[in-house]
Amino acid sequence: MVGLFGGSFDPIHHGHLLVAQAALEALGLESLRFVPAREQPFKRGRHAAPAEHRAAMVALAIAGDPRFALERIELERPGPSYTVETLRALKRREPAVEFVLLVGADAAAELGTWREAGEIGRLARVVAFARPGAPVPAGEPIERTVAVPAIDISATAVRERVRAGKPIRYWVPDAVADYIAAQGLYRD
Repeated sequence: MVGLFGGSFDPIHHGHLLVAQAALEALGLESLRFVPAREQPFKRGRHAAPAEHRAAMVALAIAGDPRFALERIELERPGPSYTVETLRALKRREPAVEFVLLVGADAAAELGTWREAGEIGRLARVVAFARPGAPVPAGEPIERTVAVPAIDISATAVRERVRAGKPIRYWVPDAVADYIAAQGLYRD
């Protein structure tokens, strides 16, 4: 089984990496692919960094860990990035692979509003990750819930720290912090 962890990753931070690690272990996944969205449908026009920068930061964050990979499928086609279309494209490209779509509690609560939501569970197993105190809705298409550590880091908070000139060391991997500084990202 191959895990798919999608999102804006604007920027990727240690919370994302801890969730990925917990899911990989709990589900016994062969590998886990981070899938940066070119343009998330619910965040159209609101990504703070361009898709290629967000993908570059993911690549830096997971470098050296052979269990993790950057999946560029959503970057290779025009946005918005709909999960159902991504899953179809992956199944065409890799028909023998069993995919596990990882979603957070907030996304799990909104799954019914996603494009062709009923089809998602037919294309991949859907597993929600739950932080303490964050309820996850039960039922189709969610097959399982995986508990993950509570860590109060958000991409929004990282961007706000950058804008305020505060350090982001320990919030994001060092290579990501260096990239953000070198590229001048998240400064207004």
